[in-house]
Amino acid sequence: MTDLRIGVLALQGDVREHLAALRRCGAQPQPVRRPAELASVDGLVLPGGESTTIEKQLRIWDLYHPLKARIADGMPVFGTCAGMVLLADRLANPAGDQSGLGGLDVTVRRNAFGRQVDSFEEDLHLDGIDRPVHAVFIRAPWLDEVGPSVQVLARTRDGHPVAVRAGTLLAVAFHPEISGDDQLHGYFVRMVADAIGRSESAPAGSIDR
Repeated sequence: MTDLRIGVLALQGDVREHLAALRRCGAQPQPVRRPAELASVDGLVLPGGESTTIEKQLRIWDLYHPLKARIADGMPVFGTCAGMVLLADRLANPAGDQSGLGGLDVTVRRNAFGRQVDSFEEDLHLDGIDRPVHAVFIRAPWLDEVGPSVQVLARTRDGHPVAVRAGTLLAVAFHPEISGDDQLHGYFVRMVADAIGRSESAPAGSIDR
């Protein structure tokens, strides 16, 4: 167990599952609902859910501007599904006045793979991870455009980018917290350790489960 404190935005989505995965990867996870909790963490997971609802809740809980500022300051953030939508600089199909948090030079399309009944699973090969990652897509987005500063880590069989990284920001279109595969959480723990200059990283066993 390291002393890396990694938060999970606890306004909607699979908060408990993300907390458990981070704990298995050696971090000290913490739910984040208030600005003081956000200020205390070294990195943050933005879980899936409904991106417009999460954005509204961020404003209600006075987290929107502090979180946007911490992203701009380089805090590591891992966005999954709706979290990817929130991190995108541009939305191809925004809902109402939805603007997101930004940070990633990408254009994201919400619910691009279809409705709940169109959910599917696929094994993906991600750059930087040795074994295929089992990905669960539920009302998932995809990326229409990816800027030059953004590295595409994985694409679906039909070529859509669904996992990207730019510096301290990591985003995927799927739900790694429900697949039983902790490889991406371990990858993010190492990202956080690198970002704050720690030598600690996730235990080796947490990457090759």
